[in-house]
Amino acid sequence: MPKRVVVDQEACLGCGTCATLCPDIFELDEVLGKSRVKRPEGGDEACINEAIEACPVSAISWEE
Repeated sequence: MPKRVVVDQEACLGCGTCATLCPDIFELDEVLGKSRVKRPEGGDEACINEAIEACPVSAISWEE
């Protein structure tokens, strides 16, 4: 089963760092003020891993 990237909506601060780093994968939901995954199937894993490391509250993770 492939892994997919997820954003923990409760932990997310909505800082937008992930959307800045990986705009093809993440976007800021203007209504919720939180980041969300546009492409849960993933994409550039190096970019996603960079976003995971850059998230100030560790709200982004891979899910099996």
